[in-house]
Amino acid sequence: MLRRALTFSLCLIGCGGASTSTGPATTAAQTKPASAIAQIVAAPDRSADDRALDKGRHPEEMLAFFGVAPGMNVAELGSGSGYTTELLARAVGERGKVYGVNNKLFLGFTGDAWSQRLAKPAMKNVVRVDRELDDPLPPEAKDLDVVVIVLLYHDTYWMKTDREKMNHAVFAALKPGGVYGVVDQSARAGAGATEVQTNHRIEQQVVVDDVTKAGFKLAGEADFLRNPSDTRDWNPSPRAAGERRGTSDRFVLKFVKP
Repeated sequence: MLRRALTFSLCLIGCGGASTSTGPATTAAQTKPASAIAQIVAAPDRSADDRALDKGRHPEEMLAFFGVAPGMNVAELGSGSGYTTELLARAVGERGKVYGVNNKLFLGFTGDAWSQRLAKPAMKNVVRVDRELDDPLPPEAKDLDVVVIVLLYHDTYWMKTDREKMNHAVFAALKPGGVYGVVDQSARAGAGATEVQTNHRIEQQVVVDDVTKAGFKLAGEADFLRNPSDTRDWNPSPRAAGERRGTSDRFVLKFVKP
């Protein structure tokens, strides 16, 4: 049953989605990516599979909105097979570092894909981290500039992750002014966290409440993954979405450590 849940979950491999905004942040219009970021996404040595996900994931806007730049030290919680991790690695460059975190369940689900990606030249600045999300970052991961969790936060609910401990760990690892970026699939109004394992969606305000409880300030949200026409009554996870993959309504939230 757990294997099935993982199969239909794990949007970290690449799916779609946003939610209705109820937080105090200033709404950000679609972020215009810098030319340098556009060049990163257009790199000829990126795989065809990754390129196929770009249309539904808007990587240029994501990197720009979270402020990922050369020389930064960043982390991704739930790297999965590494689509976002590789983008982060390319964006921070040789002078930067990326901690790619996967727990035991995710490693079992991704098989050899994560190890194979780590062998790519573009990933030489990535530190593989095999840890549970309750305590996701190693002691040396200090004064980070950005930490992201992409299409995965809802999974921490059905996996029974200690989210309070996880979010406090992220807070401790970030430098003052550091960014905690969360992207996830939005649930129908009133659903809260009740559809995290069935439709793999969560209401935006649930995430806002969780993360601000750890001391973060909601600094902004972006609309480049919004889809107002999404009925939000279907499962957008990779194995279930089919042709609708990458079209779900998703929220993109930027939290900052004061």
